[in-house]
This record gives sequence, structure tokens and C-alpha cells, in this order.
Amino acid sequence: MTTMQATETPTPPPTEDVAALLVRFDDLLEAGSLNEALRVASAACFAAPDEAEPHYAYGQAWLALGEAAKSERAFKEAIRLAPRSPDAWVSYGVARYRQGKVVDAIHAMRQALRNAPEHKAALANLGAFLRLNGDQEGAEKVLREALDKSPDNVGARLNYVAELLQEEKSEEALTLLREGGAPADDQVAHRHWLLQVISLLLSLGRAKEAREEMAAFEALGPVPAAMASLYHVRKASLALRARAPAVALEAATQMEAALATSDRTADPEQQIVACMQLAQFWSRKRDKAKAFGFWTEGHRRMQAFQPFSREAHLAFVDANIRTFAEERFTAGTRAENDDPAPVFIVGMPRSGTTLCEQILGAHAQAFAAGERDALRTAFRALAGGIGAPAVERLAWRMEPGLNRAAARYLEALHALSPGSARIVDKMPGNTDVLALVGLMLPGAKIIHCVRDPRDIGLSIFTRRFLGHHAYSHDLGDLGWTIVQSLRIMDHWKRVLPNPILTLSMADWVHDFDGTLVRVLAHVDLPHDPGCADFHKSEAPVKTASKWQVREPINARGLGRWKGYVAALAPMIAELEAGGALEGWEAARS
Repeated sequence: MTTMQATETPTPPPTEDVAALLVRFDDLLEAGSLNEALRVASAACFAAPDEAEPHYAYGQAWLALGEAAKSERAFKEAIRLAPRSPDAWVSYGVARYRQGKVVDAIHAMRQALRNAPEHKAALANLGAFLRLNGDQEGAEKVLREALDKSPDNVGARLNYVAELLQEEKSEEALTLLREGGAPADDQVAHRHWLLQVISLLLSLGRAKEAREEMAAFEALGPVPAAMASLYHVRKASLALRARAPAVALEAATQMEAALATSDRTADPEQQIVACMQLAQFWSRKRDKAKAFGFWTEGHRRMQAFQPFSREAHLAFVDANIRTFAEERFTAGTRAENDDPAPVFIVGMPRSGTTLCEQILGAHAQAFAAGERDALRTAFRALAGGIGAPAVERLAWRMEPGLNRAAARYLEALHALSPGSARIVDKMPGNTDVLALVGLMLPGAKIIHCVRDPRDIGLSIFTRRFLGHHAYSHDLGDLGWTIVQSLRIMDHWKRVLPNPILTLSMADWVHDFDGTLVRVLAHVDLPHDPGCADFHKSEAPVKTASKWQVREPINARGLGRWKGYVAALAPMIAELEAGGALEGWEAARS
């Protein structure tokens, strides 16, 4: 790309009228002549400063040049002049997203949809942004409805395919993608379509077909800067599948170069994917320093989407500990049901929650319901939100409201598997809302999964979570949050009337049979030999542990932190300061 010469100040127009200038702008933008397109859009703004369309074109040019902040200002002016323009709102949202402001981007897409309820780009982008912000259920709903309304919505189809891929539904995703056909009139969309097909074929082990699709992609000509990172990710994956180390190393090197040079023009999500893929590549090469550097860079970029507040989280934890003393459960009102079906598995992510769920889910009388947001939803409904003030409101809820909330929760739970005696609700973050279990579900059992906090922290930091895990992007915040998770669980173990079993991941490794006996006794289920074959299950797993639970129990994940002691220093310091390492001596690691 040539050096930018144009400025933000509109320049006097040539002799053409505004309509002709905008036609010429479109031609230049499509041809990739971005600096000239910017000059023409600038001239159009000078000629018609009170019309929205020239400012919209001006914003498009700045966005194509990777200047998101400058494009945002132009789109804001277009919105001021035409407040009901859905295109201006969509582009404004994309500009905010490029600057890491995903919540603002979601708001902009919703505003566009208020003005044009079936706007294709707004629907597709809203689904993608909801997913990035941690609302996977909301994202799937928006994208599915968008495709029902407009099967030709390429953006919605591509984003919905990404959602299905996350859920291990590669065959379904590939069928959905090919049902729509390759976009013929939009080369950018066509390239994205091909890259998504390649990803799906790789996930299905069909490397030969993936290579054919890659050849089709490369035949389209030079790769646009905005998708260079993602292209090299796919290229490296193909090389690794072909067991061609030299080719994979070359692709990884090209990916690094693309990441370094496309900072302004590439989609932030593609940059994050590239960082995490490069980290995994160098980890496999046993270059720990380089791998950790890319994990750190990936989290730095994610942090822009998900800022974390220790103050807010601490206020919430403190409010629970202060408000929910043992007397609230022994002397206060609670729901009247005694349904034994709910089993809650809680703990920090990567502490063994998915493993425990899959083992229990392999029992003939149990059903693994996965990570459900139902308990937090019930908390919000009863307390009017989630936060420190909401905790006190929940504590004052009386029996009728608790009974109604319990009935709704249990009805939805049993509908998932009507014949099951136990239904496992595995959401690690439910540690924060276990007060509601004590109030609403007296018959429920709780399993708290633990693991060496240093292994938990490392495992979280070396993975990409699509839910809302804002604490994970800074090592100090990560260690501090692990401490707070243990602190609030210690409180629940003291005050909740519901039985709580503490279960270490190492217990499964060192004594699987004895641990299984303890777990089944805790949830009042008889022995079932099928639990030992949990890794043979074909049920989809949506969490970051999906590959580990497809294998028999092994000790590979225990003590892995020891190879990264220096890099993990900020996290370990927080763990030590909070007393979280007591009892996790080297022998247990």
C-alpha cells in the first residue's frame, strides 16, 4: 500500500458534480485505489457538506485504509445528517469494533435493525459481535433467524457456520455452507467462504479436499491484506496435516509477517486467531518463550473487547459473603421442592469440570446438559441483575417468588432429558451464584472441581475462550480471580445446606475407580461401568476441553506450569498473596 498523502480535511472538488464523484469513488474503492478514493470522497464532502452520502463514502475510504478512528468520525457525521440510515449505523459499528469496542458495535447493529429490521449486514454482524462478547446463545439465535428470513445472507451463513464449528458440528456446518453456494458476485465474500470450507474440511480430516479448495482460493489472485493472517493460518494448518515441517514453518513465518503488517487493516478477530494459532505452533515446536509471547499478544488484543474490573468483581464476592450467612439458609425462607435431579459442577475453567461432567453423563441414569446460563438467568430475574446491589435484593426474596423460579428452572431442566434421574448443569462460573441454589433448589447436589491453581492459570491463558472471561487477559488479574473463586467457594462450603463434594483433577488420574465411587455416592447413583468409557461418547462438547475428554484419563496436564515459571510470575505472585497455593506442594503437582 502506498504512503497516505491525504488528510482528514476535505479538499476542494474537481469540476464533477457530487453524484459523479460518488460513482467514481465506488469504482476506485472496488479497484483498490484507496488513496485516490479517499481524495474523491473528500471532494464530495466539500461539495455537499450537508449530505450524508459523501461523509459515508469518506468513512468507507478511511476504514479500508485501516484508520478506524477517522472512519468513525465520518460515519458519525453521516448519522447526524441521516439518523435512520442503517448502512451508516452498520459501518459506524464496524469502526467501533475495529477499535476493540464490541459493546458499542452491538449497540450500533441493534440501532441499524431498528431502522431496517431485515438488514443483512446488521444481522450478520450482530451475531458475530454477540459471540465475541460471550453471548453464544444470543448469537446463534440471531444468525439462525437471519438465515430463515434470508437464505442468501452470506455473512450470516459464514458466522453461523463458525458457531457450529465451535460446537463440533463440522458436518452440519459444511452442509449449511455448501447449501448456500459460493458467493459469485462478491470476491471478498467468496474468499471468506473458501477459507471457511478449508477450515471445516480440516476439522473433518479431509486434507486432500482442503488442499483443492486452497488452490481455488489462491487462483483468485493476491490475498487482500485484511485476510492475510487468516489465509496463512489455514496454509500452516494444511502444511501440518501434510506433515511437511519446512512448509509449515514457512507458512508460520508468513503468518507472523502478515500479523505484523496488517495491524490496522485486518479484522481484529482474525488477528486474535492468528496469535493463538502461532502460539500453538511454537508450543508444538517446544519454543516456549515464543509461544508464550503470542499467547500474551493474543490476550492483549482480546482485552480491548473484554475489559476487567477487579473492583466490581470484589464488590460482588464481598456482598455474597456478607449477605448470605448460614442463618439465611437455616432460618430464612427457601423454595419448597426437594427435586434431586439437578447436579451443579462448578470451579474455575480448566479445573476438570468438563471431565467430571462427561464421566457422570456416561451414566445410564444421568444426562450431561453442558454449560447452561439458566441459573444466572434465574438470578437476574429474581435479583434484578447481577452485581453487589442485586445480592441483597436476592436475599430478601420470599417463598412464593422462589417457588415460581424453581418451577421454571426445573421444568426447563427436565425437558432436556425427561427420563434422567440426574441432570448435570456444568457452568464453571456458577460459583458466583450458588446462593440461589441454596434458596431455590434444596435437593440439588454440588461438585466443586479443583486443580493446582498454577496449572489452571496456564491452561486458561493458553486457550481462547469465546465466553466472557475478561479476567483471563492479564496474568495478574487471572491469578487474583482464581483466589476470589476459591474464597467464595470456601464460603459456600461453610454456609450452604446443599451437599458439596470437592474433587481434584489429580484424584481421577491417581485413583479413578475410588473417585468414581465417591462421586456416584455424592449424587446418589448406583455404579455404572459405562462411566469408565466416557471418552468414547459422541455427544458434542462445546468447551475448550473437548479434545481431552475424547481420551482416557492421563496425567499430561498435571504440573505443566513448571515449564513456564518465569512467564507466569505475575499470576503466581497473586496466587501466593491470596494463599491459593497452600496444600499444592510439588508432590501433588
